[in-house]
Amino acid sequence: MARPNLELIEALRRTARNLQQGAHYQWGHMGGCNCGNLAQELTKLSKDQIHRYAMERYGDWNEQVDDYCPTSAMPIDLVINEMLNAGLTLEDLKHLEKLDDRAVLHRFPLEQRHLRHNVRNDVVLYMTTWADLLEDQLLEKIKLPQEITEVALVA
Repeated sequence: MARPNLELIEALRRTARNLQQGAHYQWGHMGGCNCGNLAQELTKLSKDQIHRYAMERYGDWNEQVDDYCPTSAMPIDLVINEMLNAGLTLEDLKHLEKLDDRAVLHRFPLEQRHLRHNVRNDVVLYMTTWADLLEDQLLEKIKLPQEITEVALVA
């Protein structure tokens, strides 16, 4: 699972909001799909640049991730590297493309866990829920000084 951090949480939320507000979405387009939209937010590259970089090698995001090499200097590997530097893992990218990370899905009621990987509204819901999960994980790591905790309990 991704390393919880503010940059990633905010990028997920901005991506979900952009998609909800009508940003280009096309699951079969490497720059306009689930990973492509998040990559746009994290790298500030356009959907067309990301797609062009991905087309220098074969395959969808799963295959690109499988072939990822941090030292290759292939443009798509540089994109993936930036995403990893933001706190994502290679597995996160695969799960995002298919909307199938169990930790994220377990936050939904059982009858709502069958998200469709190529449906905009399902992508928005998944990214928003994933951001909430990462935020909860981040907050769990924050330790407040004892005096602040005691004051909060008294109030």
